Amino acid sequence: MKKHYRAKGKISIRDSLQEFQKGDKVTLAAEPAVQKGLYHRRFHGHVGVIGARKGDCYEIRLHDGNAQKNVIVHPVHLKRIDEGEKA
Repeated sequence: MKKHYRAKGKISIRDSLQEFQKGDKVTLAAEPAVQKGLYHRRFHGHVGVIGARKGDCYEIRLHDGNAQKNVIVHPVHLKRIDEGEKA
């Protein structure tokens, strides 16, 4: 996991402080500069639904094959999906 050389540096504070509501759709997109609350790499790019808040992190429900999994992820690694946007 590596960033492009022009994207290196401090991360946006907006990304780490973003809030989500239960039922919001999000994409798992890792931020390599932050290792706290990082999910397993097999879930990278998957789309999930916010289930609950766990401290600073969120519980994401997603499908891995035929199984439904719950993954706990820090908000800096999440990107919101708008309702009009296709995943």
